[in-house]
Amino acid sequence: MIKIIVGTNRKNSVSKTIAELYQAILKERGEQSEILELENLPGDFIENALYENNGKHDLYNEFHDQLVGGKKFVFIVPEYNGSFPGILKTFIDGMTYPNTFRNKKCALVGISSGIGGGGIAMSHLTDIFHYLGMHVLALKPKLAKIEQNMSDNLLTNRLYMDLLQTQADMLLEF
Repeated sequence: MIKIIVGTNRKNSVSKTIAELYQAILKERGEQSEILELENLPGDFIENALYENNGKHDLYNEFHDQLVGGKKFVFIVPEYNGSFPGILKTFIDGMTYPNTFRNKKCALVGISSGIGGGGIAMSHLTDIFHYLGMHVLALKPKLAKIEQNMSDNLLTNRLYMDLLQTQADMLLEF
């Protein structure tokens, strides 16, 4: 089962909408997936689940355990201040090092309100995943000006849909 991670804890985010669209693409291909939303992380995990408290926070451990069993992941990566959200980095920091991601595979989808499509954010995240031993799929769609390319929670940009479908096919073969 592929794990789709919504890379922000913002409520009602565009990232969640893209995650749901990606899940539908995988379902069309007969692949099961599960969406993990960082907005559902326990509010106190930063103080009570990291570093010396690793493994001691039951609610955080539920998120952790959902990732540990995964072999393939899709990260929906919104661009925040020229990189990816701090909540995503903190979430990754709470994973068991280095084994949570070592020798596993992932795809990254960047989104932004601006013209960059999250390219720099995905570059930063790729560096981190390489350090952790994760294999990152080369095709990384950059969905720029996302709000202008959506209507009624659907992508209206045909190229964006084609890129997501192509990436999903590549991830299944990866």
